[in-house]
Amino acid sequence: MKCRHPLSGNDARRCMWGAILLAGIFVTSGASAHDFWIQPLQYWSPPDASIPITLQVGHGAQRQRSQIRSNRISRFVTVAPDGTSHDVRADLHLRGANDDGRLQFDAPGTYVVVLETDNGGRSALPAQRFNDYARDEGLTPALDYRERAGKMSADTAESYRRVSKAIVQHGAVDRRSQAHVTTPLGLTLEIVPERSPYSASAGDLPVRVYFEGQPLAGALVKLTQLEHDDAPVEARRTDASGRASFPLTPYGTWLLNVVWSKPVPAPAEVDFDTTFSSLTFGFP
Repeated sequence: MKCRHPLSGNDARRCMWGAILLAGIFVTSGASAHDFWIQPLQYWSPPDASIPITLQVGHGAQRQRSQIRSNRISRFVTVAPDGTSHDVRADLHLRGANDDGRLQFDAPGTYVVVLETDNGGRSALPAQRFNDYARDEGLTPALDYRERAGKMSADTAESYRRVSKAIVQHGAVDRRSQAHVTTPLGLTLEIVPERSPYSASAGDLPVRVYFEGQPLAGALVKLTQLEHDDAPVEARRTDASGRASFPLTPYGTWLLNVVWSKPVPAPAEVDFDTTFSSLTFGFP
């Protein structure tokens, strides 16, 4: 669908909705359509190993390799144990036969792999489906905004970005070199462990969620075991300081995810700008 430019107001919105529908990008369910993460073949690797990764989206029967375009990836870096960041976008080869890229580390230690996209994603939902999705994902401010504005029965469009982190252990664990794991890395929406999941064999994992650099209260964080990913095993809301805590067992691979939206002032083609954020880690 081609739109004449410049457009504004309702004309721009109708054009955007038409393009989304013709392109088949009509979101059918919020969580399963948008949960996105970095999946290394193994989260613990021997020294000198090259680690294949895939970019995954969805859960259960709907889980698949992501079809994200390379021009939407604005950041793909590894953060080393000393806190230095290395741009590794050249190591991505999306939709390869068996993987989407490979990670190669120079020295042993715990690494954080970071991927961030632009907000060029678009989705559109009928009113009730958006309201259900917002309730499922804990987007209470979005629902409050719709109610105050008298838009609970209005269809809704959103722009969205995806941000993801994976914690990869390369060689032996150095429990003294984990500060980069527990430090915010400047993502729009970010789940930050308050201790490294690799620093102890068991016990609760406290995390803190940040949005635009500030602790985020009231966000719904979900914990999913990726070997059995039809549904989360735990869901907790962050407290007034942005914190939540989850019981952790030292086996399997794990996904933490959170979603947050903010209204986009009118006139605009979309109603909300949404960020989907994930953190994955795993054990040998």
